[in-house]
Amino acid sequence: MAEKIAAEARTTFGKGAARKLRASGRIPAVVYGHGTDPVHISLPAHETGLIIRRANSVLDLDLAGGALMALVKDVQRDPVRQIIEHLDLIIVRTGEQVEVDVPILLEGESAPGTVATLDTQTLLLKVLATAIPQHVIVSVQGLEDGAHITAADVELPEGAELAADPELLIIGVQLEAAEESLENEAAASETVSSAS
Repeated sequence: MAEKIAAEARTTFGKGAARKLRASGRIPAVVYGHGTDPVHISLPAHETGLIIRRANSVLDLDLAGGALMALVKDVQRDPVRQIIEHLDLIIVRTGEQVEVDVPILLEGESAPGTVATLDTQTLLLKVLATAIPQHVIVSVQGLEDGAHITAADVELPEGAELAADPELLIIGVQLEAAEESLENEAAASETVSSAS
């Protein structure tokens, strides 16, 4: 779902102009894609910050020259103050499919004495630009030691297609470290006692 936000065209560029813009509570941004010339804009900092906390945010930009729908492609932050310094937005159209990395959430608990390890944090999906899922849920409920889930095993939201390698390991299940070392000790003592 696209979030409506008021955008203003930018006519001044460079570090000084960007600093002044940020001091006035706005974020410099550039919108590009679909063979159009890049459009330099500024967005309200607080409102934009709230929207882009969610992964793969789509903005419905209200510009003087008309409306544009754009996907947040890149967010540049100040490493110390964590303020947003600049946004790169890519134009999308209603009905257009885009490839996006969607966060993976684990659900449930693996078998007692095991731990489920998330091997990758996101899954590359091809989805409608206006229907990007917030996350993909993967259940590990009751999975035993040695079980694994690949990208092909993940149940995708309606309308989404897998764009990642189907063999990509998402989750691996193994014994907890303490249990594993106990098993190894038991196996080693069995080997010693059978040898004597």
